[in-house]
Amino acid sequence: MEHLTPTLISWASILEDTTRAQAEQTAEMPFIHPHVALMPDAHLGLGATVGSVIPTLGAIIPAAVGVDIGCGMIAVRTQYATHDLPGDRAPSATGSRSSTSPSLGSCARAWTCRTATWPT
Repeated sequence: MEHLTPTLISWASILEDTTRAQAEQTAEMPFIHPHVALMPDAHLGLGATVGSVIPTLGAIIPAAVGVDIGCGMIAVRTQYATHDLPGDRAPSATGSRSSTSPSLGSCARAWTCRTATWPT
């Protein structure tokens, strides 16, 4: 973890200059509280830095939920099998679908995720 500015903290081990500049600009907004946090997968986004957490007081930033949701997500095999999961998972899925909506809907252009190369 590194405090880049008083209102910007980064957990990213690799941070491009353009990504940092974008996050610094967001962190300077007067309604940011207490700070913007950059996750390890942070990268330049359209309107807001992808892989950032942007807490605010009295403000909503639509660009902070953008077209790149889940870009850094991967499938991971675990020790759990289907029988280890609750039998009725519908309530949790229904709840999340009713409280979220896609940012661009059917008008979205075909955006692609940026592929990160991790050091070995």
